Amino acid sequence: MDTDRLPGCYRHPDRDTGISCTRCERPICPECMISASVGFQCPECVRGGSGTGHSPAANAPRTVAGGLVTADPQLVTKILIGINAAVFLAVLAVPGLAVRLELLGRYVEYFGAPVEGISTGQYHRLLTSVFLHVEWWHVFGNMLALWVIGGPLEAALGRARYLALYLLSGLGGSALVYLLTAPNTPTLGASGAVCGLLGATVVLARRLRYELRPVLVTLGLMLFVTFAPIGLSVSWQAHIGGLVTGALVALGLLVPAAGRGRALVQTATCAAVFLLAVALVVVRTAALT
Repeated sequence: MDTDRLPGCYRHPDRDTGISCTRCERPICPECMISASVGFQCPECVRGGSGTGHSPAANAPRTVAGGLVTADPQLVTKILIGINAAVFLAVLAVPGLAVRLELLGRYVEYFGAPVEGISTGQYHRLLTSVFLHVEWWHVFGNMLALWVIGGPLEAALGRARYLALYLLSGLGGSALVYLLTAPNTPTLGASGAVCGLLGATVVLARRLRYELRPVLVTLGLMLFVTFAPIGLSVSWQAHIGGLVTGALVALGLLVPAAGRGRALVQTATCAAVFLLAVALVVVRTAALT
């Protein structure tokens, strides 16, 4: 055996080489070597990391909340609008579907029928009602607001944080409706979640020292529509519950920190808000049963 022979490339064993990957130290031939900040790396190490020992996402551009900057910063908003539109069309096509998805605490559909509602364990209504609309003007108005408010907010927070904000805001609005509304009063629509995005926008604008006047004017209009006697059927509980929830979640997501500390605060905030909503649901369920 020729002990003086150079090792063969790990991908092309028939090619002798004196170069090895600076990360995994496997021998690599000129075809496989990729220039790095120090020495050369093999294709697998380049694909699997940033060259610094961290994951590829470690050096990627980040949003103000620490999320990844993506090629389509409004993808989740588009998907949410698509889901709302799909549920709207499904309600038109399937008789009785709306009754099974809307937020109802406790009701009997007809004499002798079993009791139904959230208090009987149908907890899915707390979120399905957020995606439910039965009037075209209702879904159009909410989706327009979602696009205008949600798109920029998603770009600022990142996809995962934005989705958590939307769902928690919807849940918070539903929880307050369930707590304070008559159990046989149906409630539906994305207004609570959209108000949560508005509350988060106020926190974001203040955090980045943006001009607050346009945001506050929008907030004032929302409160006017919520409480003014103008003939619209509006659930103030959903609006206020979503608004407060969105602001609380945003305060945690936009904490001025970095690294693991920020991720821990963000996770803890979302968990705390979720548990608060659960506590409201538990209290109301106990009262109704």
